[in-house]
Amino acid sequence: MKKLGLLPRLIIAIILGIIIGLVGPAVLVRILITFNGLFGNFLNFVIPLIIMGFVIPGIADLGDSAGKTLAITAGIAYLSTIVFGTITYFVGRIILPNFIKVGAISFNPEDNAGRVLEPFFQSPMDPIFSVTTALIISFILGVGIAAAKADVLKKAVHEFSDIITKLISSIVIPLLPVHICGIFANMAYQGTVVTVLSVFSKVFIMVIILHWLTITAQFSIASTASGGSPFSKIKTMIPAYMTAIGTQSSAATIPVTLNQTYKIGVNKGIADFVIPLCATIHLSGSTITLTSCSMSILMLNGSDVGFQHIFPFILMLGVTMVAAPGVPGGAVMAALGILQSMLGFTEPMTALIIALYVAQDSFGTACNITGDAAIACIVNKISGFKLDPAANAEYIDELVKQ
Repeated sequence: MKKLGLLPRLIIAIILGIIIGLVGPAVLVRILITFNGLFGNFLNFVIPLIIMGFVIPGIADLGDSAGKTLAITAGIAYLSTIVFGTITYFVGRIILPNFIKVGAISFNPEDNAGRVLEPFFQSPMDPIFSVTTALIISFILGVGIAAAKADVLKKAVHEFSDIITKLISSIVIPLLPVHICGIFANMAYQGTVVTVLSVFSKVFIMVIILHWLTITAQFSIASTASGGSPFSKIKTMIPAYMTAIGTQSSAATIPVTLNQTYKIGVNKGIADFVIPLCATIHLSGSTITLTSCSMSILMLNGSDVGFQHIFPFILMLGVTMVAAPGVPGGAVMAALGILQSMLGFTEPMTALIIALYVAQDSFGTACNITGDAAIACIVNKISGFKLDPAANAEYIDELVKQ
């Protein structure tokens, strides 16, 4: 199983969970529910730590390159994330009600009294502090480290970030398939799994189409600013897009993204600065996915999806997911805190959105990194450079070879 990627393991877990919930003994479902309770409590405990591990070093690193180019790049990246997340909201309000019956499923255990199995035991794990406290501490420390140039503390928070990354990659991610198996076993036992799978197969298609339209829009804007054809730029970025689908990591795709951005003709200095930075802070694809999936789950649960609730959530996504793209599935892990605190997600809802997000994580990551090159084109123009592929000839392909 370890040799399989996360997505194949999740698919296997979903299939096994459905089979166990439909034909397996109730005691096996209870065992899985007991594990889910323990794992869910553990996630609740580490969520504030995950937020701090990603946000503090992310903000602290931005201070290293303070200046006009940093401000422009960060502003464009954040604006892209928010704009396309907001567009997703309005598209979702139009499309999702066509195949989602509001309130069709309750994710609150007390509302399913007829078919609820209790865990064998529970073990509460209270977080050290709340999500809000973690965000405030992260902002204070991140900005403070950058302003005071506190190198020792900066090294410490980076080492803490490495610990959190290791925690996610070595414990959380490997146990996710078991957790997802339990969630789907419970839904199958309660008789709601068919509705969930039917809805989210359609949501998945909607999300992928939104990703492609977003990439087209980003490069259309970039081409309007810097010249050239948006479709030729998109064609050039296809290797980076495909690499991101394979790695599920924006950070791991940086060499290929850089190489293809050189081919577009972006000044090497601009590309070398913008691409690694945007791999951390530009998350339009991830925001599209999380907004679509969270709205779908809320609609199924009969919860409010008014703009006044979703828009603040979108604004916070661009901040809490800083530095998360280095870890496959890291964006949804970083977003769990605000999903619970701002949208009222329960444990089953949280587990479901993790499964849904990871199922398309490759495409979201690919959308993120492809859009990074469009931002690089815009920054290149603002900085007074013209697109010149010939100027980067000696650098093209060398990075990937290394």
